[in-house]
Amino acid sequence: MLKPLISGFIAYAARLRFPTLFKITAAVFVLNLFLPDAIPFLDEIILGLGTALLAAWKKRKDPQPPV
Repeated sequence: MLKPLISGFIAYAARLRFPTLFKITAAVFVLNLFLPDAIPFLDEIILGLGTALLAAWKKRKDPQPPV
């Protein structure tokens, strides 16, 4: 029952930019540290957010070509 909700949340998070996605991932990770297994599937959410975070992590500007 929760799998469609988790996949929907991960799909939403994958569209976010790096700083926002990092903040959400960090907040969920800290929540998981203080409340382990209080929210079902929280570990899977963190893994999905981490995957989306690594996919969004890229250089912001291309280096200038040498003149």
